[in-house]
Amino acid sequence: QVQLVESGGGLVQAGGSLRLSCVASRSIFSLNRMGWYRQAPGKQRELVAEITSAGSTGYADSVKGRFTISKDNAENTVYLQMNSLKLEDTAVYYCKVYNWGANYWGQGTQVTVSS
Repeated sequence: QVQLVESGGGLVQAGGSLRLSCVASRSIFSLNRMGWYRQAPGKQRELVAEITSAGSTGYADSVKGRFTISKDNAENTVYLQMNSLKLEDTAVYYCKVYNWGANYWGQGTQVTVSS
């Protein structure tokens, strides 16, 4: 079992930046994968970025070059640095852990980008 708590969402103007944090209830050092997903109103939840236990990263095409996922094993925390935010980045952002066939989700944090 892993409990996840996200924070860092909010209202930001287009072109601005936000950093999301996801704190896990246990060590993340050996977890298979951690990732950030988002869900906009009326749309399906989609993968934004993920990071493996070895530190390999992957991104959705829509955020490449603007978002960066990272983790701090000592703090049991995964981050999502979001730069050059666009209106279409508005969504609820969720942290997810995948570990040996099990998925764990956080409650989500709202990100709203205004013009």
